[in-house]
Parts: sequence; C-alpha cells; structure tokens
Amino acid sequence: MGLIVQKYGGTSVANIERIQAVAERVIKAVKDGNDVVVVVSAMSGETNRLIALAKEIDPEPAAREMDVLVSTGEQVTIALLSMALHSLGQEAVSFTGPQVRILTDSAHGKARILDIDQQKIDSQLKAGKVVVVAGFQGQDEHGNITTLGRGGSDTSAVALAAALKAAECQIYTDVDGVYTTDPRVEPNARRLDTITFEEMLEMASLGAKVLQIRSVEFAGKYNVPLRVLSSFTEGSGTLITFEDDKMEQPVISGIAFNRDEAKLTLVGVPDKPGVASDILSPIGEANIEIDMIIQNVGADGTTDFTFTVHRNDYDKAKAILVDIANKLGAREVSGDKKIVKVSVVGVGMRSHAGVASTMFKALGSEGINIQMISTSEIKISVVVEEKYLELTVRTLHDCFGLEQE
Repeated sequence: MGLIVQKYGGTSVANIERIQAVAERVIKAVKDGNDVVVVVSAMSGETNRLIALAKEIDPEPAAREMDVLVSTGEQVTIALLSMALHSLGQEAVSFTGPQVRILTDSAHGKARILDIDQQKIDSQLKAGKVVVVAGFQGQDEHGNITTLGRGGSDTSAVALAAALKAAECQIYTDVDGVYTTDPRVEPNARRLDTITFEEMLEMASLGAKVLQIRSVEFAGKYNVPLRVLSSFTEGSGTLITFEDDKMEQPVISGIAFNRDEAKLTLVGVPDKPGVASDILSPIGEANIEIDMIIQNVGADGTTDFTFTVHRNDYDKAKAILVDIANKLGAREVSGDKKIVKVSVVGVGMRSHAGVASTMFKALGSEGINIQMISTSEIKISVVVEEKYLELTVRTLHDCFGLEQE
C-alpha cells in the first residue's frame, strides 16, 4: 500500500495489554510492506483524570496551563507504545506534537492545525522505523503547547496523512466501521463497506458519533481516504471516500439521530420585515446554536416562529425568548424538551425522487406525528416526540431496505 497512518483512540490503548495488542497490529502492517505512522490518544480516562486534578486547584484554570497538563496524557502513550514495539523487535521512535512541528494557531483548548513539518518523520521512516506521534496536540508560533479539543487525535491523524501524502488514514476505534444506524437502536443495522465524505459529514453532524466532524472535513478537503476499523476485531471496516461515478449509489446510506434537541416557539409575533433577525440575533449573541427553523404566517397578520436548540441551552434560550416576546408584543412562548431529530442521509437522493413521500408515508402508517421538517440535497430531517425515537429509526431503516442482507 505504501505509507499508512493509523490512529488508536483511548479505549484501544486503555492498558498495557491493549497497547501490546496495538503494537502487534502495527507490526503486521509493517510486514505487509507498509511504512507506518501511528497517532495515539491518551489512555482511556486519563484526560478526564488530569482535568479533575486541575479543577481541584482552580475551577477556572488558565487555558495555556491546561494545555500543558492534558497534553501529557498522549506523551505517556507514545512512549509506552514505542517500548512495546521495541520489545517485539520493531524499531520505533516517539514524538510529541511540538517535536514534529505540528504548528497550530494560539486558541488553547481548541487550536487549529496550520502546518506540519514532515521532514523529521520522513527521515525516521527512511531509517525503517515506525513513527509514533502524540495526537490532539501541537504548538503555536510562540512555542506554547496547544491542544485541538476533544476528539482532536482524529484530526491529528488526518492532518499527518495529508502532509505525508499517505495512501490511507486508518482510524481504529471500539466499533468495526460505520453502520446504517446505531445497532443499539436497530439490531439489524448493517456495516457499510463505503460511504462518501458528504454522507459521513451529514451523519456526524446529525448525531452519529463514530468520527469527529473536523477530521472528516479535513480528510475531504485534502482528499485523504479514511477507513474506520475496530482495534478489537479483524475486518475491513468502512472506507470513507469521494463519490465514484462508477458506483451505483444506494438512495439512502444511513439514518442518524440526535437526542439532545429542544424546541422553542414564539406565538403571535407581528409579521413585519426584520422580525426573524429581532428574534434570532439575541439568541446568537448568547452563543446558542440554532438548528432547524420554521416560520408560519397566520391570517391575522401575526407569525409563529419555531426553532430548535441543544437541550442544554433550552432554559437559557427560553429566558431570552421571553424577553424578546415582551419587546415584540408576542402572545406567548412555549417549549418542548421531549423531542428528537431523526435524519435519513444519502447521496442517491440527488437522482431519486420520492424519498420524502416514502419517509412521511412510513411514519404516518405508524402513527408518528412529524413536528418539523428540514431538507438539504442529501438529507431529510424530521423532529418527532422523544418516545417515538426507536420506532422512527426502525421504521425508516426497514422502509428504505437498510437491514442486513
């Protein structure tokens, strides 16, 4: 294959036994004729332990010092994995993010990668060594240690794969690929052999938690083939790649859902230009993200305005909305925290009509009422009562024929 980048998450390196298993997997890839760069996370639970220590000293610790602290979790793993490789007769060398010059901006805790100096890695690979790099971290132009935010090791791996022009970036997790939906909700969910970047981005943004969204964006931007595999079982996983004109795309590839939704409605708002901005601007200024929006114009010159927010932001958003209602002369504010969003995703929608009608008919036949609808070129999302989540997912999974063959 050439050069591959493998990334192992916290559960894959949770203890010495798991680290030794990773070492054996890496050596197998080398024996198959590959140059291998390995990116690792901190051992499972370690980052949380370090954060808890910091909070004991200061409930609001300095962001720079937090990055210095939490970046040590990965430093432990890279050293242990390199030792494990050495003990099995494979030469290896470990590097922290700053050591391989992963240059980031200065946004501590959520830094973005700007550049990678691949020379040090290249020279070690040419010497026949496996290069083990700490994920989730880098350094800014002033030499400060930075971290990329939760799940940042995926982004580190993809960025390294892009910089090194790797044949593939393999993300090893505790699942063996991307499924048509969550197997815990639909036992007949099927592992996908391939999925497009577009579909994976939609699935990730809509609630599927297999990959961090930023890493998928990065891979798509730099055309890095991504493969999701299990570090616990053998298998070919799921390849995330660009849409292939030669492939017959299924109409629907998967179903994503998000339990963390809440709905707010402003009833009886005077219908005049600029009212949407009057409502949404204060919500945005409070750093509350809005997802779906519906506006209905009534016959009496007023409008009802409904939108969804993350459930954690519900109380804060509702308080702001009550204040807005008083200023605008609206009749009332209502809300509902017991809702969920369920979405069907598939690039095949572009060339197949009737997906929405099939979806709505299937839900109607089960007595599931749709409260809100949102569409894009390759997805349709609906908001339903929380109690109907599993029934909705199973009904759609069945009606679009996504079950195991």
